[in-house]
Amino acid sequence: MLTGKQRAYLKSMANTMEPAFQLGKNGLTDNFLKQIEDYLEANEIVKVKVLKNSLLDAADMASEIAEAIGAEFVQSLGNKFVLYKESKNNKRIQLP
Repeated sequence: MLTGKQRAYLKSMANTMEPAFQLGKNGLTDNFLKQIEDYLEANEIVKVKVLKNSLLDAADMASEIAEAIGAEFVQSLGNKFVLYKESKNNKRIQLP
């Protein structure tokens, strides 16, 4: 569970990031979840964009993905959301 200070730190990092993935009308697939999980292992933080044609809600998708892969929900802004998961082998982010 992230504290408010940690969440604010991660939000500031994500502010300058471009979305690494786009979630479209196909929705969540096992392959998509695996790609997100692999990306988080390498980078610890990911920004995902939910495309307008998908009819999916970004906050709902963020919660669903976070629960499925054991990540932490950081924020949802419009059609984008940010997730964080501490890496086992490639620790890059030092949380306050």
